[in-house]
Amino acid sequence: MALPAESVAPNWELTQLLDIFPLAIRQSLVRLPQLESIIEVVLDLGRPPEARFENDFVYLSDSSVTHEDIAHVCSRISPFGADNRAGIEQTLHRISAIRNRTGKTVGLTCRVGRAVYGTIDIILDVLRSGKSICLLGRPGVGKTTMLRECARILSQERQRVVIVDSSNEIAGDSDIPHPGIGMARRMQVADPALQHAVMIEAVENHMPQVIVIDEIGTEAEALAARTIAERGVTLIGTAHGQTLENLLMNPTLSDLCGGIGAVTLSDEEARRRGTRKTVLERKAPPTFDIVVEIQDRDRLAIHKNVADVIDALLRGYQPQPEVRARTLSGSVAIVQEAQPETMSALAEQIGLDTPDRDEGERVLSIFPYGVSRNKIERAVHNLRVPAVIARTWDDADVVLTLKTLERKQSERLKQIASENVPIYSIKTNTTTQIQVALRDVFNLGSIDHEEIAMREAEEAIYQVLLTNQGTELSPQTSYIRRMQHQLAEKHRLHSRSTGLEPNRRVRLYKSPD
Repeated sequence: MALPAESVAPNWELTQLLDIFPLAIRQSLVRLPQLESIIEVVLDLGRPPEARFENDFVYLSDSSVTHEDIAHVCSRISPFGADNRAGIEQTLHRISAIRNRTGKTVGLTCRVGRAVYGTIDIILDVLRSGKSICLLGRPGVGKTTMLRECARILSQERQRVVIVDSSNEIAGDSDIPHPGIGMARRMQVADPALQHAVMIEAVENHMPQVIVIDEIGTEAEALAARTIAERGVTLIGTAHGQTLENLLMNPTLSDLCGGIGAVTLSDEEARRRGTRKTVLERKAPPTFDIVVEIQDRDRLAIHKNVADVIDALLRGYQPQPEVRARTLSGSVAIVQEAQPETMSALAEQIGLDTPDRDEGERVLSIFPYGVSRNKIERAVHNLRVPAVIARTWDDADVVLTLKTLERKQSERLKQIASENVPIYSIKTNTTTQIQVALRDVFNLGSIDHEEIAMREAEEAIYQVLLTNQGTELSPQTSYIRRMQHQLAEKHRLHSRSTGLEPNRRVRLYKSPD
């Protein structure tokens, strides 16, 4: 279903694309009655040139494409980058090269880029929720077009939006961004392999409220997305995959859903759940709060609570998302309602995110002072204790801070202490240390020291892989240090023991230092 004609960018951009082709191919394109709906032009050496549409294609000539035809196009576009993509100044078109073994270009895919306005009216309320959103869909379904429109709308609503544009597909192939992104700022990426580093740089240097990322496709980018989310920045991104389940089962990107790990249950818990003793569970809170499955350009499925959906999927249940569609008149209709009541009932049935508690048991408010909110939520989830995050310290029952901050005796902490609010301090900002503190708060007793040490090592490995900066673990016995070294080796990290007993500890780093 097409959007109204006025919602599409002017035809001069299409003319810019037509002008890069040899005269015979350009004339064939101009004669096409359905030219306005063209998706891409394909030139392969030794084959007739093709014009492709959503569900069809036509040959543009009986003659085969020659080296001269390809050279003609390449001379009228920007130089190809490391990702074999190029563009046309001040347009959104993308030209991708196919090369032979010697590096010579033998094929071109000339993708038509359009700034289509009004594509996100179907999820405008979701976009304005302030939550992180992942757009899922097969190639060519319109993910990047929607992403561009998200950036434009949010920037016009006076939010600080930064786009990390790996191949200049979102904001065009020019140092001046395309007007289709509104007032959003764009950071170009010199090499696609460095996209994750530019994502971190965007947060550290430019104070965005929203980061927009296209095609999260590597483990490094997924890790960067997680650390951005943990810094309180809203993420709007895209990934390949038709359903949330595809994302969950993708070993490279499953961390965006919180990751999957095998957990051994006690006999009692396994009987209660009616499952085997070893089950798959979500390891951490999802990077994205909401996942939108783009079924086609006018039909979307929306999962509004990704954590609950993932937990249900891992136990063989199939949650029912909300499905929206654009009607013939252009309005938005809800074709299928989500069933949050079913998800809540499932959570209670199998014990997901619902700690066992006595009726009327008080929920504890925790104010994090210098401690990651996401890691506190993860620790609360792991321990299944009745706790929530307080927005201000004067609403809190307890305050959780770092020992380094407590030693500095900051004015804020002095004020908190004067109000008789209990302050618990932890050595490092890790989920493991937070869980130890929460066990103390809730009088849960101690947990296995070996388990704590290995969890600390896992979190440290995650941080080293993400930041490339070395870190030291807490002092341990020689037996536990040996297991930590083995864990580091498994993740292809370097490690060495440092210090004297009883303070001898493991240092983790990515390359010899």
